[in-house]
Amino acid sequence: MMKSFGIFVLIVIFGVLVVIGIDSYVRHSSSSSIYSDVSKVPPKKAALVLGTAKHIRGGYKNYFYIYRMRAAIALWKAGKVKAIIVSGDNGTKYYDETTTMQQDLIKAGIPKRYITLDYAGFRTLDSVVRAEAIFDLEDYIIISQKFHLERAIFIAHTKGQKAIGFTAKDIPGTAAAYRMKAREYLARAKAFLDVYVLRTDPKFYGDKVRVNYK
Repeated sequence: MMKSFGIFVLIVIFGVLVVIGIDSYVRHSSSSSIYSDVSKVPPKKAALVLGTAKHIRGGYKNYFYIYRMRAAIALWKAGKVKAIIVSGDNGTKYYDETTTMQQDLIKAGIPKRYITLDYAGFRTLDSVVRAEAIFDLEDYIIISQKFHLERAIFIAHTKGQKAIGFTAKDIPGTAAAYRMKAREYLARAKAFLDVYVLRTDPKFYGDKVRVNYK
């Protein structure tokens, strides 16, 4: 009994060390490609905004969403991109991240014709792989919070893309931030398995979509 428990403990410790190691690898492999100052971001043809819900449980504002929209608007107004692709989950007619993002960007003054919608961005891997496979993006800017960007850039680079990241403001010290960052450990381990072991494809591909550039 004690021997079995000891083996279990060793397995758990090994698993934790693997997850920590992958987290460190993902963070360091993407760090040089992430920017936080809009004036220092190299101009690219397009930006890809990774989706999230506009509101959280109870109808409260989701500041992860708000700050991603502000980051996209800042890049556009600074002339750093000529088109924006919003990628999110539109799994049902009652949940549509992409159209909501488009509407808010239009309200901010970005012309609708330069905003392209990716309705099949069900997860980060789907959004990044489809960026090139469907929208012909290979050298572009990804927008999200830093902890999320590190994983997205890691995936993009393993796929041979030249993507860089622009950080949306985070909400440090909040319960939501702690939950997201704790979940990110497992998400990075899963991403590592997806690209190197499982060779996971997006849930959907589909026909090519033409992106309009300013």
